[in-house]
Amino acid sequence: MRIVPCRAVGAEVKDIDLRDLSAEDERVLQESFADYGLLFFRDQALSELDHVKVSQIWGSININRFFKPHSDYAEIALVEKEPEQTVAIGEGWHTDHSYDVEPALGSMLVAKELPQTGGDTCFVSMYSAFDRLSEGLKRTLLGLEAVHSAKHVFGSAAQFVKNTASTNRIGQADLADDLLDSVHPMVIRHPLSGRPALYVNPGFTLRINGWNEAESRSLLDFLYEHAVQAEFVETFKWTPGSIAFWDNRATWHSAQNDYQGQRRIMHRTTINGSALEAFDLASARVR
Repeated sequence: MRIVPCRAVGAEVKDIDLRDLSAEDERVLQESFADYGLLFFRDQALSELDHVKVSQIWGSININRFFKPHSDYAEIALVEKEPEQTVAIGEGWHTDHSYDVEPALGSMLVAKELPQTGGDTCFVSMYSAFDRLSEGLKRTLLGLEAVHSAKHVFGSAAQFVKNTASTNRIGQADLADDLLDSVHPMVIRHPLSGRPALYVNPGFTLRINGWNEAESRSLLDFLYEHAVQAEFVETFKWTPGSIAFWDNRATWHSAQNDYQGQRRIMHRTTINGSALEAFDLASARVR
């Protein structure tokens, strides 16, 4: 096994067959995931059962509430876009499940059917996003929390629900309507690495807790633009047998919707996480 760091964020794991892992392989993968927050694999041949088993190395699997499940493996959510559809699941920068009280650890996406061109996925590091801020803004953010919600994305009035074919979702928008919003620190102590990571995202963050809309929007928009500067974006070009496994506490991602009239089928598992803690003001070493 070889771990090759990527240019901007993450690492590609080479010379490995995920169907045949030793205990030492699993240990190295877990350490690499904690270190890089994003792992890429190529030339794999995972069955659905293999996909579930590999995901369970990191923990229990979250059964997705809003996407259509695989007919035989409920743990696998179908991320599909048919030729006639114009809206793609996952377009726009976001991190999965930040609207949950205990946000997801990570998501593992396996390519099943790819368009001839397009359909790449972009990633950015939330470690890097925090590290690149000024010392003054870092200290300000360390004391703030933000409100996250699923209603505007998956609820009954959401544009995504209106524009996405029913084959892509399970028709339970009422679950999002009834889901209580969650409040998380804007800078978390990452549960695996202990490092500070910026924890807001354009997809699910509504506002800064205790701030009004105008105040929140000004700061959040600045952070969003700051995080996705081109030199810090890693673009993963999907090929048959490729897999991306990202840490939802340490990265954002965005699926590129640039393959109109073509089909793209992906299988996703999401691993359950835990409640997030604020990066400790007393022990923070702001660089």
